[in-house]
Amino acid sequence: MSPIEDDDDDSRARFERDVVPQLSQLYPAALRMTRNPTDAEDLVQETSVKAYAAFHQFRPGTNLRAWLNRILTTTFINVYRKRRREPQQALGSDLQEWQMSADRLAPPVPSAEAEALDHMTDSDLLRALRGLPNEFRTTVYLADIEGYPYREIAEIMGTPVGTVMSRLHRGRRKIREQLADTGLLPPAPTPAPAES
Repeated sequence: MSPIEDDDDDSRARFERDVVPQLSQLYPAALRMTRNPTDAEDLVQETSVKAYAAFHQFRPGTNLRAWLNRILTTTFINVYRKRRREPQQALGSDLQEWQMSADRLAPPVPSAEAEALDHMTDSDLLRALRGLPNEFRTTVYLADIEGYPYREIAEIMGTPVGTVMSRLHRGRRKIREQLADTGLLPPAPTPAPAES
């Protein structure tokens, strides 16, 4: 074996030992970002491919989990931007002839999966979280659900710590406002005017 092949084998073994066990922990974050189990699996798979290709750039002794989450977040953002640039597909264009109703004027019959999903209820807190803009949702998710400290969230998102703190504060405030609007929380008290 040549020295290059030895180095490749060592890198592959380190990747399998260090990274592969971490991949299962990326799925919940991917699911929160995509809101779709299939897309979340695809996102984790794409992240693992990119992590393998860039594993030579990872510095041992640094935070592997933050490095993987950064790849996951960047991949999600890139896919999201790519989809926004693509033209919208017409509804039903991917249906096969046998999937179409015989009566074209009859309303479409929902699938069993769609009916089951319609009858499921999300918690109001998750609904409020999902209603946040992406940068706030990701920040709140990483801080309050995953438990990352501000510094690691800043590394994952590629932003300054102050931006993380600001997004977290504003994201939490928006969640409180949404829950107050639905009557689940009392409205936030308004500050009393300062007396002279």
